[in-house]
Amino acid sequence: MHGTTGMEERLRVPFADLRTQYHKLKQEIDDSIASVIESGCFIDGENVLRLEHEISELCGSKFGIGVASGTDALVLSLAACGIGAGDEVITTPFTFGATTEAIALVGAKAVFVDIDMCTYNQDASLIEDAITPNTKAILPVDLFGQMADRMALSAIAKKHNLRLIVDSAQAIGASQNREALAAAGDTTTLSFYPTKNLGAFGDAGMVLTNSEDLIMQLRSLHAHGTGRHGSYGFHERVGYCSRLDTIQSVVLLAKLPFLREMNDIRRRNAAHYNFLLAGCDAKLPRCKNGNFHIYHQYTMLHPKRDELQAFLKDHGVDTKIFYPLPMHLQPAYEYLGYKKGDFPNAEQVSREALSIPIYPELNEEQIEYVAGLILKFTC
Repeated sequence: MHGTTGMEERLRVPFADLRTQYHKLKQEIDDSIASVIESGCFIDGENVLRLEHEISELCGSKFGIGVASGTDALVLSLAACGIGAGDEVITTPFTFGATTEAIALVGAKAVFVDIDMCTYNQDASLIEDAITPNTKAILPVDLFGQMADRMALSAIAKKHNLRLIVDSAQAIGASQNREALAAAGDTTTLSFYPTKNLGAFGDAGMVLTNSEDLIMQLRSLHAHGTGRHGSYGFHERVGYCSRLDTIQSVVLLAKLPFLREMNDIRRRNAAHYNFLLAGCDAKLPRCKNGNFHIYHQYTMLHPKRDELQAFLKDHGVDTKIFYPLPMHLQPAYEYLGYKKGDFPNAEQVSREALSIPIYPELNEEQIEYVAGLILKFTC
């Protein structure tokens, strides 16, 4: 089962290939960065405003505010929505640490509900049972490039007068029932971490909203709590230092026209994997009806996940585990009082999930090579 061939020995498949992506746009990116350096305008400016406008338009929101990271986008969203000490925020235990971290950083308490085994997103049907008098917000995650159930989440938030703050760090370009990513909710947050579908050359993020009141608060909060017109030296509230660097904005502007094409290639790569792997015993990723999945990750489940990962590594294929330990079992959040067995779906997925290369620069030979190895291991 674990034999090798000559082809297997000579192929190398990294988990991501940011160098190749850069070289495709090298001249435009280099010229854009040089223009910023020549201008001397490294914070804010017309390039940041242009990016905010174009991302908002793409994602179906009225407003956008560039911030320093996707994590800051969550913290600022919670703060702008008035979430703080004594408040509870219902979220998912199967996510990157920033989601739970942001809730803790504003002084609130994360309350978890289990995940749906189709999308691995928060199971909306479990939310109402978790609501208490202290609940102030719901914070779902659009995991791996597929949107959480906006209709159900919006209905619950409206019924119980809760804020809906959506972590869409992995889902730029996704849609649901032809509704854009940020059409619903109080805020939608994005990350432009380098390996995201739209990645900067460092940390960067954005908050999207359709609320004039929230965008005013966010503009103040992200720049030290300055006044409504950003007047230097005047502070209306305690704020943060979380501005989007101008150099990052021009890198993102250079890549943005190619986002749809890159997402389409990811979708084609996923479809190719699905076809090639149809006979294996791994659970392949599924797309829920109505979702336009942009495959930030292609994540499968297998009960011998660690052995499969080691086998692929031995044959030159890089993989990642997202996420090895759910949030309710992390040492940092022991104080929340959860225990093993509280969220069995999240715990199973954490044990079995393995993400394989899906980036747009993959070629057909690499995809077939990776799939062939998985079939060799699993069949």
